[in-house]
Amino acid sequence: MTSIQQRAALQRQIWSIANDVRGSVDGWDFKQYVLGTLFYRFISENFSSYIEADDESINYSALNDDVITPDIKDDAIKTKGYFIYPSQLFVNVAKNAKTNESLNTDLAEIFAAIEASASGYPSEGDIKGLFADFDTTSNRLGNTVKEKNSRLADVLKGVAGLEFGKFDAAHIDLFGDAYEFLISNYAANAGKSGGEFFTPQHVSKLIAQLAMHKQTSVNKIYDPAAGSGSLLLQATKHVDAHTIEEGFFGQEINHTTYNLARMNMFLHNINYDKFNMQLGNTLTDPHFGEDKPFDAIVSNPPYSVKWIGSDDPTLINDERFAPAGVLAPKSKADFAFVLHALSYLSSKGRAAIVCFPGIFYRGGAEQKIRKYLVDNNYVETVISLAPNLFFGTTIAVTILVLSKHKTDTNTQFIDASGLFKKETNNNTLTDDHVKQIMDVFDSKANVDHFARSVPYEEVAKDYNLSVSTYVEAKDTREVVDITELNAELKVTVTKIDQLRNEIDEIVAEIEG
Repeated sequence: MTSIQQRAALQRQIWSIANDVRGSVDGWDFKQYVLGTLFYRFISENFSSYIEADDESINYSALNDDVITPDIKDDAIKTKGYFIYPSQLFVNVAKNAKTNESLNTDLAEIFAAIEASASGYPSEGDIKGLFADFDTTSNRLGNTVKEKNSRLADVLKGVAGLEFGKFDAAHIDLFGDAYEFLISNYAANAGKSGGEFFTPQHVSKLIAQLAMHKQTSVNKIYDPAAGSGSLLLQATKHVDAHTIEEGFFGQEINHTTYNLARMNMFLHNINYDKFNMQLGNTLTDPHFGEDKPFDAIVSNPPYSVKWIGSDDPTLINDERFAPAGVLAPKSKADFAFVLHALSYLSSKGRAAIVCFPGIFYRGGAEQKIRKYLVDNNYVETVISLAPNLFFGTTIAVTILVLSKHKTDTNTQFIDASGLFKKETNNNTLTDDHVKQIMDVFDSKANVDHFARSVPYEEVAKDYNLSVSTYVEAKDTREVVDITELNAELKVTVTKIDQLRNEIDEIVAEIEG
C-alpha cells in the first residue's frame, strides 16, 4: 500500500470511528474525545520509543512501574517534557478498557498524573491543562458511569485499531496528518465556529509560502491568532525544521482551541522547547513582547470582531497602535491585528494576514491606518482570493502581505479570484494555483487581468487598497460582431415584412 493510499485509508477509518462512537452526541462537542485519545496514543508511543531508544530487548509497556528510578524519570521529563509510567500507557489502558469498570476515573487520574509530572520543570506551562477538555465525567458521554465507560472504551478501541506502523518519521507524519484531517472535518461540519479555529491547508500553504518567501532561515515564526496551530505548522512543510531556529510562537483566546494547538505541536513532533503557545487576548493582553521581532508572521484573525478600542484610552499610546495615530474601530478590530503583527515583525521578515475585504476601501479610521501603512512603505502585496475557500463563510477574503524591507515604493495587487477548484461544499486552491500566485509575487511582473505593481503616487490619491481598483477584471462577455448582427437583423426585418404582407392578403380575402 502506498503512503497516499495508507493515508486515505486511515482517514476514512478514523472519521468512521469518530462518527460511530459519538452516537447521539454532537460531533463538535465530541471532538475533544477523539482528538484527545489520538493525542494520548501518540505521546504514549512517542515516550515508549524514547525510553526504548531502538533497543529491541526493551519493551517499555511490559515493564512494572516500580522499576522506574527517580533519575530515569527526571532525565525523561527534562528531554520529553512529561512522564508516563508503563501502566499509564495508551496500549495498556486500551487493552482492558472494555472490562474496566472504573475506566473514566482511571483515565482522569492518568491525565492528571501526566500533566503533574511536568510540575517544576521548564515544560510545565506547555503540559499543564492539555487534557482539560477531555472530561471523562461529562454527561455528553452518557448519563451513567457504565454508559460513559462504554463510550470511552469504544473510542480507545477505535483509535487503537488505527495502523500507523513502527514508530518512526513516517509514523509521526501519519499521526499528524490524521489529527489535521480530523480537525479539518470537524471545522467543515461546524459552520462559522469551525472557521474561527482552522485555516484550510490549501490556503495555509499559500500564506506560509508568502511569509517565508526567500528566507533561507528565520529566527522564529508567530501567529497572533493561532487557532489550532495549522498555519504555523504549514511552515515546516516548506523549509527544513532547522531553518526555524527558535521555534513556533502563537497566542489564542479560546481555551479549547489553545489546547488543540498545543496537542497539534506535539503530534507534529515539535518538542516542548521548540514551541510557545500562550492563552489570552492578543489585542489587550499580548504575549511575546520580549521575544519579538519575528522573521515570519502568519495569521487568519477573526473578521470584523468587536474590541475595546477607544473605550480604553491607554491603547492609543500602545507602541503597536500609536504610530498610526488612530485605533481600529471598536466594531471592527481587523486593523488592530494588522498593526499588532507589524509591530512584531522584524526588518527582514514578512507578515501574511488574511483580512476581511472591507478594510481595504472603507473610510474613517481604517483609511487613516491604510495611509500610515502606505506612506511608510509597509504594504508589499494585496491578494484577493476566490469566494468560499474558508469554512463558515462564503466571502472572498484578501491576503495582506507586510514587509519592512521593500526595495521600491510600489504596491503589488494580485487578483487571484479566478483561481479555484470547485469542490462539494467549498472551493479549494490547487498546488498549481499557489504556484501561479507565488511566481507573480516573486517577479512583481504586470500581468493583464491578474497582477499589477502600482506606484506610490497612484495609491496615495485616496489610499484605496482594493485589488479591483488597480487590476482590471477580464471581460468574459461574448464578443459581438456588429456588422454580422446588422446583416442578420436586415434579413429578419425583411422576413417580418414579407410575413405581414402575406397576413394582410389573407385578411383581405376573408373580409372580401
